[in-house]
Amino acid sequence: MSVVATFEIGYLRILDEEGHLLETIPDFARDPKTLLTLYRYMILTRRFDAKAVALQRTGQMGTFPSSLGQEAFSVGIGHAIHKEDVFCPYYRDHGAMFLRGVKLSEVLAFWGGDERGSHYTRDKEDFPISIPIATQMLHAAGVAYAIKLRKQKRAVLTACGDGATSKSDFSQAINAAGTWHLPLVLVVNNNQWAISLPRDKQSAAKTLAQKAIAGGFRGLQVDGNDVIAVRHAVAEALDRARDGEGPSLIEAISYRLCDHTTADDASRYVNKEDLKEAWRHEPIIRLRNYLIHQDFITEQYDEEIQQACDHEVEEAVEEYLNTEPQKPESMFDYLYAKLPKTLTEQRNEVMGV
Repeated sequence: MSVVATFEIGYLRILDEEGHLLETIPDFARDPKTLLTLYRYMILTRRFDAKAVALQRTGQMGTFPSSLGQEAFSVGIGHAIHKEDVFCPYYRDHGAMFLRGVKLSEVLAFWGGDERGSHYTRDKEDFPISIPIATQMLHAAGVAYAIKLRKQKRAVLTACGDGATSKSDFSQAINAAGTWHLPLVLVVNNNQWAISLPRDKQSAAKTLAQKAIAGGFRGLQVDGNDVIAVRHAVAEALDRARDGEGPSLIEAISYRLCDHTTADDASRYVNKEDLKEAWRHEPIIRLRNYLIHQDFITEQYDEEIQQACDHEVEEAVEEYLNTEPQKPESMFDYLYAKLPKTLTEQRNEVMGV
């Protein structure tokens, strides 16, 4: 029997848990300002998460999905996207959205049930948060096809969790991306849990990155707790996509240090020792250690960053809580370009017309 084809999946890691270099530092990461931006946004994302959970627990907001322990993923991908690219996020991508110019108060409004939160002040081409699992992957493939058809030098980035890779939408997006050679980068936040289902019960594949092989394109695995590695890998893939070299799939290995959402209790299924070990690998301390090793940051400056992020979050919360609620009839305003007659009658009834 002859061998028809062979494949391999690479793994990229630049910083270890203590913040020591394992590989040559990428050019972008030689700039202290860039690293401090990544660090600040990871802290901002974590502070925002904590406040959003508190708002939900006190009845001031709806169900919320924290990204605790996964800040390097969202911030790394958000920093890699160019302004002209299109982002199709999933529900745990707040850090990337902030880097794309979405206001913190807009994200709070979305999770508070206000559709105006998806009408971003800054960017009208990025897609809103996707709650259904993996549907955003197909949306992204469609956008990438349009970009290719128009011969634009742009790329599309879409993200999902490890659970989404078991959905048919994901497989269809992979097939479309490879078959049509789309300018699309798909990134998977493998945080080891699809709600309560562990990764090893979800797929027998050794990696999730290897799912790219079925689509006929490049797959790569990175340390998802290493923001430098995530940013580097995603930026390279986006560059390739813009240059007409086709799609990529990147699997970022992280760990969910929180409940799936505020409607979940992860203590029922997560092993305490595994969770304790996962905290050793968390991304913010890793980058902070590197910044200290390089004399890019002092304890005092670190404290100033923390306080500035807390202040920004508090301002956003105040704006969210003081926003005048939408009128009841607004529930009819976000699905149809032209409201059907039956719903028009219902809308009028709500308005008392």
